[in-house]
Amino acid sequence: MAVWCGARILPLERRVYSITLVIEPNTAFLRAARAGQLDTVVDLLSSGAVKDINTCNSNGLNALHLAAKDGHIAVVDELLKRGAIVDAATKKGNTALHIACLAGQEAVARALLAAGAKADAQSAAGFTPLYMAAQENHATCVKMLLAAGASQTLATEDGFTPLAVAMQQGHDRVVAELLESDTRGKVRLPALHIAAKKNDVKAATLLLENEHNPDACSKSGFTPLHIAAHYGNVGVAKALLAAGADAGRAAKHNITPLHVASKWGQLAMADLLVEHGANIAAVTRDGLTPLHCAARSGHSNVVTRLLQHGAPITSKTKNGLTPLHMSVQGEHVEAAGVLLGGGAPIDDVTVDYLTALHVAAHCGHVKVGFDNDPARRTSL
Repeated sequence: MAVWCGARILPLERRVYSITLVIEPNTAFLRAARAGQLDTVVDLLSSGAVKDINTCNSNGLNALHLAAKDGHIAVVDELLKRGAIVDAATKKGNTALHIACLAGQEAVARALLAAGAKADAQSAAGFTPLYMAAQENHATCVKMLLAAGASQTLATEDGFTPLAVAMQQGHDRVVAELLESDTRGKVRLPALHIAAKKNDVKAATLLLENEHNPDACSKSGFTPLHIAAHYGNVGVAKALLAAGADAGRAAKHNITPLHVASKWGQLAMADLLVEHGANIAAVTRDGLTPLHCAARSGHSNVVTRLLQHGAPITSKTKNGLTPLHMSVQGEHVEAAGVLLGGGAPIDDVTVDYLTALHVAAHCGHVKVGFDNDPARRTSL
């Protein structure tokens, strides 16, 4: 080849360079598995170029993991036939079954289970294949895992079960599968408590319609209604009460939902519970009434309402403390004023013969050492 340059023709030398890209066999093997290139996978293994079928990348993902993720069932079958470790885990603790279930790869999940994959394998964070399938709304995978004996009770580090996450995400089909498989009534308990905490009326109703006991206790001894009372979740509370929950159910230390609602200042909840028959004078192991709880926390609006409902204003704890003593102890001026206005005896004494004024003086609470009414300023 030549080029014209003025009056002269100059020769132009052309050189052709050949570049050969050499890919390390293990890397080529993993790429082929991820792409579903069965022939390449077989060639690399059969030729001996890849010595370890379980070789993995920097994240701990091996060929079986990569093929499982994208549903390359032919590659998965070949790898299993050639001895790939079915439960090999990534750095995060995920097995091929975790990965297949997260991606909803039903055929792969079925093949892995048939090859002996552990249905209840847990990752570093406690995730199981069942949890992952439930989280992503893969109902067929859920059904398959349950048939293989996967446990619904295994929870994550955060305490979430497969049913809880399915309910939280609104995956009705998955929830139905999980409920249908649950014949012992042991799994729905955490989920109903979670629904009560989140005020998830839909989830709670679904659980209750499946004959779940509305008064079932958690390991800590509290019912879903106690949980709803704590958070003031009236919507779920109404669903629980409509399903027959006991408004006065005494749980751990004889604490009732009304005690809980009163302690946390949940006025609407307190009203609802009283309307459904909660005992206004119920006492805990230590002798606390709901009025004590409201007074001790300074919820003057709840104190007012409980008195309107007929709460015993002179009730005493085992130590002889009245609601007035407790309001003074916490320097809750307004609550103390409500109690005094409601007729609380100012000279009632504890078992140690302490009046409310003694308690105020001992705690250094000057503001509650006097009645709010100027006409009776020294009466306390």
